[in-house]
Amino acid sequence: MTRKQKRLAVITGGMGFIAAAVLLVMFAFSQSVAYFYMPADLAKTPVAPETRIRLGGLVGEGSVVRGTGSTVEFAVTDGSANAVKVRYTGILPDLFREGQGVVTEGMFTPGANVFVADTVLAKHDETYMPKDVADRLKQQGLWKEGQGQERQGQGEEAKATQ
Repeated sequence: MTRKQKRLAVITGGMGFIAAAVLLVMFAFSQSVAYFYMPADLAKTPVAPETRIRLGGLVGEGSVVRGTGSTVEFAVTDGSANAVKVRYTGILPDLFREGQGVVTEGMFTPGANVFVADTVLAKHDETYMPKDVADRLKQQGLWKEGQGQERQGQGEEAKATQ
């Protein structure tokens, strides 16, 4: 082999190694991406079963049903007629309750219209809601800026009178 052929072989090997590394990184990122949906989005465009997504909205009033052990079923709604039934096994956040903002992460089970969540996130106080959820609810006219602050102010007045 001549010097020119050796150099060409090293360059070709290096380019192949870089291409393989880029493909592995892209594959790893595609496996960890979870797209955000609300119930109205899922009604328009259904998601294939076993596709990992984030589902956000409000916990439906009267929808929380505690099962055996630590299994809980509830509905996530965005104020429209659309609601998605969610099943979660685990310990719920302390601030999880009906009518509050929630973001769940998981996937739909094949053959059933039930979203099986492996992560449930609840808002941490009266003024916080995940940005994506708040933006969607604002677009639909279901949540207004300062709505949580009013409730917080009412709570502080009640504490002052006690």
